[in-house]
Amino acid sequence: MTGAEGVLHLRPEGGRTIWFGDAVYSFKATKESTGGRLTLAEASVPPGSGPPPHLHRELDEAFYILSGRFEFLSGDSTFEAGPGDFVYIPHGVRHRFRNAGTHPGRLIFLFTPGGMDEYFTEIGETARAGVAPAPLTPEQIRLIGDLAPRHGLVLHPPAQPDAHGSTSPEDAP
Repeated sequence: MTGAEGVLHLRPEGGRTIWFGDAVYSFKATKESTGGRLTLAEASVPPGSGPPPHLHRELDEAFYILSGRFEFLSGDSTFEAGPGDFVYIPHGVRHRFRNAGTHPGRLIFLFTPGGMDEYFTEIGETARAGVAPAPLTPEQIRLIGDLAPRHGLVLHPPAQPDAHGSTSPEDAP
């Protein structure tokens, strides 16, 4: 709900919860609710899970780790982040994250400007209580690639070669 002078106040249970494959995304603020300024989501990501390398042409992305250990790729470097760590990825930077732990990890995502919530909801499935999320279907996998350009998303961008002209093996699609 919007309060006085355009202040937005949403209750924690508010927003839409989406299964995106085996991960769960609960949107706390969307492009629609913030006038396009940002998207904010809480995610639960199973061990070993996370997106492939990608970049956002116009969106900056930030992560705040609530629990678990995540390996991040940023540009051509990898690093680990854990509870309390904040990671900022400016638009145009190739990145990905992967849950490096043995338990589901939780993190907060922030996209600015808003809009990635629309990508997730176009592809994902509305979560249902008492039912576990399932791996992405072939149709959802097709949609990931088909809808990416419309949302300024570049999947599997090439790695920047090092001084010797080689790239790291983790960057393969």
